[in-house]
Amino acid sequence: MGPMKMQPDEMGSLSARIYSKVRDGLIIGNFAPGDRLLMQDLAEQLGTSITPVREACLRLVSEQALELRSGRFAAVPDLSRARYIQIKLIRVALEGLAAEHAANHFAPADLEQLETFRASFVESHKAGNIKEARSSNRAFHFGVYRLSRMPMLIGQIESMWASMGPILNVYDREIPRGYTGAEEHDHLIEALRAGDRKRAREAIENDIQRGSHGFLRYFDERGSG
Repeated sequence: MGPMKMQPDEMGSLSARIYSKVRDGLIIGNFAPGDRLLMQDLAEQLGTSITPVREACLRLVSEQALELRSGRFAAVPDLSRARYIQIKLIRVALEGLAAEHAANHFAPADLEQLETFRASFVESHKAGNIKEARSSNRAFHFGVYRLSRMPMLIGQIESMWASMGPILNVYDREIPRGYTGAEEHDHLIEALRAGDRKRAREAIENDIQRGSHGFLRYFDERGSG
């Protein structure tokens, strides 16, 4: 992971800002399962003392995005079938709910933006630009979820993506992609355009479920629990 710089004009408490930066790093896939986050190293990168770094890490530990394994470092939880399935089931429930409510709160410009994110995702994936494809996929999903107008729900979804981001590192490196997501993204846009709450929810649920097949094969091949 590259150095993270704190800007002097950033708002909020120092520990909250560090929390946001580390969580964003987890969401975008800067970390992989098992990675260690040395608190002193983070403090030096951010130009701060270790205390707000520890507070930020403890907050992520409480959300189960990190594990505290010593007084000096936190770690990204190891990848296991049980952890992955739990994250998947929670994502299906939360993200399906957000998509359902998004069907009531959109303007034509919102759908145009989602189409742009979807096209960028497809083009990046075809070009083999995994980093850009992942970024466009996140932009698409959270573009939908923001339309729910339920900030508490979006916060919970972000927490689950902080746990999912490192897992996607494994997916991108080691798991052949039989399903990319573009098809269900199309179905979701169609459902939103029609104002069909049920179909919008089903599109997100199917997207997550179809993406899980590669993971389950991965666990089966390795006999991991």
